[in-house]
Amino acid sequence: MNVHNMMEDLVTAEVNALYDQVKKANSPWLTCDCKNCRLDTISYVLNRIPPKYVVSGRGVTHSNEIFSNHQLIADISAVAMDGIRIISSTKRPFHTLPREECELQKEENPSFNFPTFSGTIYDGSTFEPISGAKVLLKLNGKPVDMVDMTWTNPTQTFQSTKGSFTFWAKPIPAEKIGESRRFEFELEIEVEGYEKSYHYFEIPIISDGSTKTELNTACSIKIRDVVLFKREIFEEDSQNEEK
Repeated sequence: MNVHNMMEDLVTAEVNALYDQVKKANSPWLTCDCKNCRLDTISYVLNRIPPKYVVSGRGVTHSNEIFSNHQLIADISAVAMDGIRIISSTKRPFHTLPREECELQKEENPSFNFPTFSGTIYDGSTFEPISGAKVLLKLNGKPVDMVDMTWTNPTQTFQSTKGSFTFWAKPIPAEKIGESRRFEFELEIEVEGYEKSYHYFEIPIISDGSTKTELNTACSIKIRDVVLFKREIFEEDSQNEEK
């Protein structure tokens, strides 16, 4: 059985088309469109949209529905343009080298390896997912470094992500293998029209003998859903409490 994510085809085609358009327009902010930058952008987009898995052969009939979904393509384009701008301004060092030389290098040192964190943001009145939210992950009051640039911090929610966001924090050195430590993280969330919100969670980690450089989707933590209220509702409730 061959399982395939149809979104890889759609995202790859859309990202390459956008790079070609931006390059043709001679946009001054585009500093590079090499293979590595394009692959980073494709990864950036795929990390932020739901997959569409099919079994080879039987699932091809669903491709027409996916590729003709204009709203989905528009959302992917928005995320892709965001990714192109970010990667163009913060591309990997030596990004023009062969891809294998640009990946996060595995280090044989004791390290705290983090799972991916994922969460969803909802409107407190409608319980609909919120798009356009800026989500910043902090540790000890400082922004957390990500594994690489395809995982940005702060990140943003889009309509295509249905209010969801993901982070994959960079490993932190440990003193020895088997060291136990609890990490207390803070989420800082800002959305236009809503009250700024702060949420906290902690996870216990036992150090490994080396850094993990390959994503394991089975190793993931779902953060408690975040519910936000629009500013006018929050102010109205505050006034009622004062009375």
